[in-house]
Amino acid sequence: MGPAEAAAIFAVGGVAGAVNAIVGSGSLITFPTLLAFGFPPIVANVSNNVGLVSGNVSGAVGYRRELAGQRRRLTRLAWPAAVGSGAGAAALLLLPSKSFSVIVPVLILIACALVLAQPWLSRRIVARRRQQADRDGAPLEERTGPVLGSGMFASAAYGGYFGAAQGVLVIGLLGTFFDEPLQRVNGAKNVLIAIVNGTAAVIYVIFAHVVWLVVLLIAIGSTIGGVLGARYGRRLAPGALRTFVVLIGVVSAVKLIFF
Repeated sequence: MGPAEAAAIFAVGGVAGAVNAIVGSGSLITFPTLLAFGFPPIVANVSNNVGLVSGNVSGAVGYRRELAGQRRRLTRLAWPAAVGSGAGAAALLLLPSKSFSVIVPVLILIACALVLAQPWLSRRIVARRRQQADRDGAPLEERTGPVLGSGMFASAAYGGYFGAAQGVLVIGLLGTFFDEPLQRVNGAKNVLIAIVNGTAAVIYVIFAHVVWLVVLLIAIGSTIGGVLGARYGRRLAPGALRTFVVLIGVVSAVKLIFF
């Protein structure tokens, strides 16, 4: 790896860190770059994942104000996120990727539709849950626990396997079940993505081949990018952020289908 390639990887790591903090899909910037520089797909995916973890953490820290009051729900979702990520990482190392890669664009487009419909869906779901809670005397938040946990497990398995655009999936999922502004949903997403990528990274470091220079360059770049993305991305209006989420998701799906 020459100085020009190293500088390019550092730069795209910074952009990916910012994009991940705002919505996700940063891997669709770094992963193709590593492929273009001749790294094998699995090595590129693994090294990219490990390198982006620090950026995920810095993005989550940058959204700490939006995370106020969300500790309980995030603690409950951390377990399916970690277990699902472990399953996805194991699948990457043990199974062929062709069948799963066919499903990925479909998942992303479904997530984009969820993001667009999130305000309407959230109002309908929350109203129905409140009616059921009042009628049955059950806590409101626990009504969708198994459904939301299962969805988190599935999205985390995808994230542990490949990870590109998993932020779009998680925002769509959380936005459907949380009666919260989109920026608070985005803050929760950053924490859960950090758990997903961190869990997968541990497995990759132990069982896979990691290019540590690539990891270092992406880690430094994505950490800086995560801080900047959280600082400026949190100022976006909900409508602008939702539009950005959908645009990133559609571009991600097109790239996965045709490139």
